[in-house]
Amino acid sequence: MVTDLLKKFENKKISKEKLAEKVLQDFKLLPEIINAMDSNKAAIRYGCGKVLMDLSETNTNELYPFMDNFITYLDSKYRIITWQAMAIIANLTKVDKKKKFDEIFEKYYNFINDEYMVTVANVVGHSGKIALAKPYLIPKITEKLLSVNKVKTTPHLTKECKLVIAEKAIQSFDLFFEKTNQKEKIISFVKKYIISTRKSLKTKAQDFLKKWT
Repeated sequence: MVTDLLKKFENKKISKEKLAEKVLQDFKLLPEIINAMDSNKAAIRYGCGKVLMDLSETNTNELYPFMDNFITYLDSKYRIITWQAMAIIANLTKVDKKKKFDEIFEKYYNFINDEYMVTVANVVGHSGKIALAKPYLIPKITEKLLSVNKVKTTPHLTKECKLVIAEKAIQSFDLFFEKTNQKEKIISFVKKYIISTRKSLKTKAQDFLKKWT
């Protein structure tokens, strides 16, 4: 059922910013907005997903009770919803006292084997944030990120895409490098890209090594 609020949102009578503002004024609206990520109307599901992504950065405590809902959305038939759920879950790890993320660690990181570059890049890109929130998972997260060199190419994940993913991995490593005891493995990984054909990756690798070695 599409409520009046969501109808206004779909018809662009209220913006994402206005919708977020209404939620901030009344968090009882959260279930409605979360359920809307299942809508058969693209404007509603992706718009609400974006609003929740933004809210999850600043209002983690209010969204955390719904973490199971976001975990369910990892299995969405819509890739964008899966990507949004990944971002929200990563943001909620900093208040995850019940260790719900720990229970789905393998499920979350199995997306590294996905055939779509954006899916893989999302997992890798959010990993630094997760590592800082849950430092005891750093060894496992590091191993997952080090494995991106072995990602298989697909029509949606080319050799150039793998370079984008490697760049995301270096960015994540940079966030938690001080806290890891696998520094040599990470440095070895980064050194592979100091002469990369991808200029931004080459720069990231060189800057990382200047900073940490």
